[in-house]
Amino acid sequence: MSSTKLLTALVLAALLLAGCRKNSTTTGASNKIRVGYIGLTCEAPIFSAVENGFFEEEGLEVEMVKCEWANYKDVLALGGFDITHHLVMYFLKPIEQGLDVKFTAGIHKGCLRVQASTKGNIHTVQDLRGKRIGVPGMGTPPFIFANRVLGANGIDASKDVTWRVFPAGELGLALDKGEVDAVADSEPIGSLLVADGKVRNVADQAADMPYKDEYCCAVIVNGKYLTANPKGAAAATRALLKGAKWVEANPAAAARLSVEKKYLASNTELNTVAISHLRYVPSVSGADDAVKSAAAEMKVAGMLSPSTDVAALAEKAFAHLEGVSDAWLQNLEVEKVAGGQVPPDQDIRLFAEWILSDTEESCCKKPIVAEK
Repeated sequence: MSSTKLLTALVLAALLLAGCRKNSTTTGASNKIRVGYIGLTCEAPIFSAVENGFFEEEGLEVEMVKCEWANYKDVLALGGFDITHHLVMYFLKPIEQGLDVKFTAGIHKGCLRVQASTKGNIHTVQDLRGKRIGVPGMGTPPFIFANRVLGANGIDASKDVTWRVFPAGELGLALDKGEVDAVADSEPIGSLLVADGKVRNVADQAADMPYKDEYCCAVIVNGKYLTANPKGAAAATRALLKGAKWVEANPAAAARLSVEKKYLASNTELNTVAISHLRYVPSVSGADDAVKSAAAEMKVAGMLSPSTDVAALAEKAFAHLEGVSDAWLQNLEVEKVAGGQVPPDQDIRLFAEWILSDTEESCCKKPIVAEK
């Protein structure tokens, strides 16, 4: 490599890594694990694993690395942090293009939706043909999910619909103004729009086949770290899976923890609504299957290369780790803390309506949880 090319590569790496902030100093110790996060509702297992000492139980010294969306994937690939959990669909195209990262286990299901205005006549996916769909950004997970849904139903997302970009918190307003006919979004936006009576679900990843049984978010590890430290990668994966089980058992406590420890900007009530819509039932085989199904539908939707071998891509993208298995998960027990659950007789949608009707909680009128 010429000196000019080398200098360019080093400058690029420095700029990308500058987008993340570490909460402690890297020591280089073999038990050090750096965990990346953005500050999203669905990252509750990360925060819960840290605060409950699950990494320490695995013999790891954890370091949190706060990142931004713009360079999140590249920072992971460059080694700015070692592990996180994130959306399968968000990483499959970069893996196809050579990004050196591996999925290791599934964390949760159900965070994405396509929704239509209750004032319109859209009731099915087929009704979206020729319509305007609002998204929080091109290439974002809601956009990718909507593309999958459209492609699976024979609709060309590049020709048969019109995409409009709005800030996540303004998607409902865009519907009110008639600027779009439908939206693609993630939690907590989806639950709040339903509770406010603005939308009906057209495709719900938490409820509709074939998506409801598919893991949207999975543990993902830097490839070089995994090769150099497979035991550390397995231990960190187990810590995150235990965190996911703890969130499922204690959704209200997880929501409080995420807010009170300032991992994200929200309030406890809103965060509880969002977390309770998700299903934190971790699985290894489920994540493996999700990678395969997501890759197949993304290819149909034109989001992967026509020449891509889906089976080969799925095998390349997933790593099975020693001591990380469905059998281990089935035997794993977590504490159920007092006051950590949503009461069984409480309809979470009614809870969302109550939040929206509280005029003193202005932050709930326009959600400020970082959107996926």
